[in-house]
Amino acid sequence: MKEKEAEGLEQPFGELPAGLVEALLERTQSLSQGFLQHFERARESRQAWRDSLQQAGVLCRYADLPPTPIPTTSGVDGSYAVERLLVNDLVAAAAVAVEGLTPPSERRHWPEPRHLVWVETEAHEAETSTILRALMIGMELELARQAPHEVVLLDGSLTTPFIYFNQALNKSQDAQQLHTTKHFLESFTSFLDAYLEILASRRSDHCWLAIPKYTTRREIGQEMGWPNTSDDRSLLSFVLEAGEYTRPRPLQPPSEPWHLNLAPLKPVAGAEANGIIQKVKQIISLLEMIQVVYYRPHPWLPALRIEMSSAVAVNPARLATALQGIYHQCAAPAVMEPYPLYMADRVVKHLTKALRASRQIITQRVAEAYQGDINEVFLGLHGYRTESGV
Repeated sequence: MKEKEAEGLEQPFGELPAGLVEALLERTQSLSQGFLQHFERARESRQAWRDSLQQAGVLCRYADLPPTPIPTTSGVDGSYAVERLLVNDLVAAAAVAVEGLTPPSERRHWPEPRHLVWVETEAHEAETSTILRALMIGMELELARQAPHEVVLLDGSLTTPFIYFNQALNKSQDAQQLHTTKHFLESFTSFLDAYLEILASRRSDHCWLAIPKYTTRREIGQEMGWPNTSDDRSLLSFVLEAGEYTRPRPLQPPSEPWHLNLAPLKPVAGAEANGIIQKVKQIISLLEMIQVVYYRPHPWLPALRIEMSSAVAVNPARLATALQGIYHQCAAPAVMEPYPLYMADRVVKHLTKALRASRQIITQRVAEAYQGDINEVFLGLHGYRTESGV
């Protein structure tokens, strides 16, 4: 098996037609020139961009913030997978939390388990992935709320849960027969409570920070008149020096007002409906107050986009604790993001492989107990494709 994997790595074009390979290689010359021009433009404009940030009072140094002790940290990430089988779908969603590198003085213990999981068989339904993804993000929020650490890092944007929840609520009306839909709707109030606590971040000894790996936001670029061909994180990775961050500023507003379709919740929520409406209103109000900071903790790292509650951003001591936590979790040059998020991501990415292995075990157990033709078992539990996401 290892020899086959090594052979695949050594021969990346082995299974492609020769003409297709030639076309790919021919394009590398012009594509390389395009990337080179991008880097040259960024290099030539770097000082002008820095000057504009300084004149606008946007460029700040972490060293100017109040000194704080090294905080405890953890990272939360999630994953989901759908095995499309002939007779049914096998679905799984999981959220995993990983503790960060512990400060020397830390003695607290976070007991196991540090994960939440949902596994079920479902009838064939096109919208299963949408519902499952929302359930995954809800479990991430609950796990993040449970974390006892001073700085809790979330993968993605603080707006992502709201978007996924709305998509799932819209699709749930067409997928009412799914066990996953029922579980999501029944857990929705708890998910909202966790989301509300994270967005508010009222406790002075807790803050939740969202760090998306990929973003298209341009809050600073639009204000400064920078090229619209690149997002803020890309350009600020060239502009910011190690130890610098941008002054907190409001999140770029959406093209349409925030809203949730709460109609599917009425049969489930019952008397709680009014409470849910109030919670949603509070969440929308807090979403409109989210603050964004770009921070480059080390010279080997790109600028990190950090989304946080305004309660954290406007308090210099809490902002210093947040940046301090990130700084000490980015100590390894080989890891291009905070350590606990990196480890949580590595863990949850194995969910798809684990689900395939579970299907094989299920197939074996069913085959041992089935009284009919065993070929029917292997045919019915044959997997056609796997849909997954993190």
